Amino acid sequence: MTPSPPALNRDLSWLSFNYRILQSAQLESLPLFDRIRFLAIYSSNLDEFFRVRVAALRSLAGMGKKKLAERLSFDPQAVLDHIGRRVAGQQEEYGRVWRQDILPALAGHGIILGGEDPPLPEHRRELDRLFRGKVLSYLQPALWRPGSGKAPFLNNREIYLALEVWPRPEDGTAGESLLAFLNVPAGPLDRFVRLSPVEGRHYLVFLEDVIRGHLPLVFPGYRVGDCYGVKLNRDADFSIDDELNGDLARKVGEQLRKRKTGKPTRFLYDARMPPALLARVAESLGLEAGDLVAGGRYHNLHDLAKLPNPFHPHLEEPPLPPLTRLSLEGADPIFAALDRDDQLLHFPYHSYEYVLRFFNEAAIDPRVEAVKVTLYRVAADSLIANALISAARNGKRVTVFVEVKARFDEENNLRWAAEMEAAGVRILYSLPGLKVHAKIALVKRRRPDGKRVWYGYLGTGNFNERTATLYGDCGLLTRHPATTRELVRVFAFLEGRKTGPVFRHLLVAGFNMKERLLGLLDREIGLARAGRPGRVIIKLNNLEEGEMIAKLYEASRAGVTVDLLVRGVCCLVPQDPHWSPTIRVFRLVDRFLEHARIFYFSNGGAEEMYLSSADWMTRNLHHRIEVGFSVRDPRHRAELAHLLQLQLADNTRLCELDGEGQNVPVAPPGGDERPPVRAQEDFYHWLAQRERTPSPLPQPSLADVME
Repeated sequence: MTPSPPALNRDLSWLSFNYRILQSAQLESLPLFDRIRFLAIYSSNLDEFFRVRVAALRSLAGMGKKKLAERLSFDPQAVLDHIGRRVAGQQEEYGRVWRQDILPALAGHGIILGGEDPPLPEHRRELDRLFRGKVLSYLQPALWRPGSGKAPFLNNREIYLALEVWPRPEDGTAGESLLAFLNVPAGPLDRFVRLSPVEGRHYLVFLEDVIRGHLPLVFPGYRVGDCYGVKLNRDADFSIDDELNGDLARKVGEQLRKRKTGKPTRFLYDARMPPALLARVAESLGLEAGDLVAGGRYHNLHDLAKLPNPFHPHLEEPPLPPLTRLSLEGADPIFAALDRDDQLLHFPYHSYEYVLRFFNEAAIDPRVEAVKVTLYRVAADSLIANALISAARNGKRVTVFVEVKARFDEENNLRWAAEMEAAGVRILYSLPGLKVHAKIALVKRRRPDGKRVWYGYLGTGNFNERTATLYGDCGLLTRHPATTRELVRVFAFLEGRKTGPVFRHLLVAGFNMKERLLGLLDREIGLARAGRPGRVIIKLNNLEEGEMIAKLYEASRAGVTVDLLVRGVCCLVPQDPHWSPTIRVFRLVDRFLEHARIFYFSNGGAEEMYLSSADWMTRNLHHRIEVGFSVRDPRHRAELAHLLQLQLADNTRLCELDGEGQNVPVAPPGGDERPPVRAQEDFYHWLAQRERTPSPLPQPSLADVME
């Protein structure tokens, strides 16, 4: 019997990725506030993990063993147990880093983040005025006793203080204690309160500590006990049972309202809470033992991203100002540059202004007749959505496909869809059973000679000017006729005008993407089996789809050299002597979130490169509309090759995954004899030099660059 190929569990692999972020917070080589930012990211990521993945696993675990055996190749309860142990260990480490590293380092720079000690006399009046004048108006205390009826309701992901209070009877007898919950209004108010400097030291306190110091004002007539911070995560995943019939936007809206009252998936509480009080809290909220997760004094530490840095710019990494693309700077309008050649942009290194110009100029150009775009996650104050509204009001035919099933962006997307539709934009909503994850746009423009030409944009990241400053992505502006012709076919399918379009230049999930990728890997396998070098470099966010992993194993066993840059989930087991002897998997976590998908195939010296919106996951390759595209210009291929080369050579922020999926830093303890390589910063400076002194053709071959 042939043994099954090895695979790592998806959710445990994700925990390894998030642990790499926690490890980044421990790097003493990083400025202090960048380390704090990694703590915030870790906390935010873990929150979403419990809201979605843990919720899904718990639903599966409740299905019963017979049904599970029919559907799954793993035991969800065993995975949940593993998750519980790993998260508990990581949370302990998180607390240790916070208490032993970050807080003393802040104090060393004159920044006191306090709350547990009595405030300084200089601050007492400030705190009292703040509490009475502002905080008190947002507080909503709730009291509960067993058998009292309706249970208290805690909002998803909000912070509360849990405590006991005792009535103060006039006759002096002790009354029965009541359980109290008190909200911490960290939404409308700042989580961190800045107090007046004292002797050159800057003081900050958590909002909940301001409340702790004034509890007798909140519960007059009661004796107040010790209070403890708590937070409830609720199941945030949902599905639409019948997407074919009725108003999909209305159905999504209904599910969003249900999300706010979803089943508990994690109740985080201060580990110092007495067991008797914890039992009362669990009873009042209807929690089970598996819901309870011990934590520290403070929760929602993703708010650390907003921790004020008072007058210490040296405590953060210096910004990297967005670069100009010289080939686009003199173009007026931007379409004139695309008439000459394609334009590849690297974000956040290049300015996102060029993408905004593409839409803004289309909105006012009298020669533009039509605009089409897919929107998955847009900014809350999206300039692109506003440009599309302007285009419609200026008489353009504007068609926008809005994915209303983009998790946690549903409400924002619905709002923008309504605003655009009111302005005359033709809005198309989600396809039944599919998400549209492609990042594509088209502009139809009439040239001076009367000919109508399509201009296109294809990207690896969302049309979101906010995240474009934080995510590493690529975008291509093009007038290439074959490419834009096939983009027209994609939109025709989304509009319901074409059921089976054929694609030869684009890779489109659901039509030809997976088959083409498998074919490209087969070509490398054939070269290796013929005794010629086979080489593949795949850069992804996540790798999980079974058939793609099996093909990578096949390539490795045939002798193809495979390097994988996988930021997040990786279910492939690297460097297994039998299955993956030539596969290495790397993970890069640095100041920007690696988000681009880049595929490199050596092809016997005639190298090919592709960019894509799609990860190699079942959901991307089977249940989404994704678009990938070849990089035809040799200058652009050289830029991408240099990016890959730097990331594989990184010896400061890169780690390699071992056979258990754990992070192994590529630089051994005690240093590295090689010159330091920090891929993201080095690529920025390389691009800056390239923009100052563009390289003339001919370009070096990619084989030379990749060495």
